[in-house]
Amino acid sequence: MNEIKEHTEKIFEDIKHIDEYGNEYWYARELQVALEYKRWNNFHKVIKQAMISCKNSDIDICGQFLEIGKLSINVNGGKRRIIDYKLSRYACYLIAQNGDSRKKTIALAQTYFAIQTRKQEITEQEYDSLSDDEKKFYQRKLTKQGNYT
Repeated sequence: MNEIKEHTEKIFEDIKHIDEYGNEYWYARELQVALEYKRWNNFHKVIKQAMISCKNSDIDICGQFLEIGKLSINVNGGKRRIIDYKLSRYACYLIAQNGDSRKKTIALAQTYFAIQTRKQEITEQEYDSLSDDEKKFYQRKLTKQGNYT
């Protein structure tokens, strides 16, 4: 069981990125591979379903699914522009929830992103319960560690 947990975390941690503000994000094309979708068209359908779930929850889609363009090099050396998305943890969670449940990697992703989201919620609740002085101390500590901008 522990081996499965480590394997799962590694799959999604290996493709996780962190921006200059310390925010986690994943690229959809990398998540596609991790979730074992061979064709972008099939995976893009899952992303679109996840976007509908996001919208129906009254959460800003653009803040969760940021569409970006990338250059892709063809086999013959030519270049073309392709669509990708910069995804929040929540977006990844919704994608996992809307994915092909017959795939083991989808079940692993559902668990991973649910647990990570819950960990973040707990951290935010703990932070919110701090006094103003404790929050200032915490922010100074993070700044010294280089984890907060």
